[in-house]
Amino acid sequence: MQGKIIKGIAGFYYVHVVESGVYECKAKGVFRKDGIKPLVGDDVEIEILDEKDMEGNIMSILPRKNELTRPAVANIDQALVVFAVTKPKPHFNLLDRFLVMMERKEIPVVLCFNKTDIASDPQIRELREIYASCGYPLLFTSAKEEENIEALRAFLNEKTTAIAGPSGVGKSSLINLLQSDVKMETGSISRKIERGRHTTRHSELIVFGEDSYVMDTPGFSSLYVNDMDRESLKYCFPEFAAFEGGCRFHGCDHVHEPDCAVKLAVEDGKIHKKRYEDYLSMYRELQERKRY
Repeated sequence: MQGKIIKGIAGFYYVHVVESGVYECKAKGVFRKDGIKPLVGDDVEIEILDEKDMEGNIMSILPRKNELTRPAVANIDQALVVFAVTKPKPHFNLLDRFLVMMERKEIPVVLCFNKTDIASDPQIRELREIYASCGYPLLFTSAKEEENIEALRAFLNEKTTAIAGPSGVGKSSLINLLQSDVKMETGSISRKIERGRHTTRHSELIVFGEDSYVMDTPGFSSLYVNDMDRESLKYCFPEFAAFEGGCRFHGCDHVHEPDCAVKLAVEDGKIHKKRYEDYLSMYRELQERKRY
């Protein structure tokens, strides 16, 4: 039987099998011997030990299409990055670091700005201007007014999505709305997972459709781009791509070089100045780290 690990803690793995429910499983010793650790998001094959108590063993882990180490999760189809339009005001550098990390992992991103009900038109317009040229799907929602929730659901349908963003932006409210009309075994999942011994906060997949999962990811609010070389950074800003090759120097890093097509695009407003400033900030950080 095949399923997906939705939570793992204290040596127990909770595997969601579509139309059957959630099985509490242990991993076979062969994984430890081979140095393999099952991850939340892994697609696995299990054997059933007790159908009544829904207990089993993980027999094999199917090939992963991607893997993150912080938090430790696998098989992410996309990331939903949630910031508030206001209260709290967006921390652009944090947001851009997240986008860089996902570009490196080749994980698609949907950008969601919540709390439109308390935002002004100029605040919304500014965010549109900054991120319009990046190519990411852009959603403006209000969890309070339930605005654009169906559009959000359409983006997340039949995918495994990691939700990220700082605290206070309304991630939990959005997740609750996505779950609100789910007639699946959500209640039984919660009861099985929260039986007392497994209460520590870990990454967890939340089921909200037949093959639709959102991953509540603690630890995704502080991301640092510190294990890449500075020459690779420019490829993680998708709006630069249209201007690559237009610079005077082959291999231009778009920092100090003269006749740089990217810097010209910033001056012309084709690339937003805020994004370019964050690029420079990260570039210099990587430069300093390499020096020491």
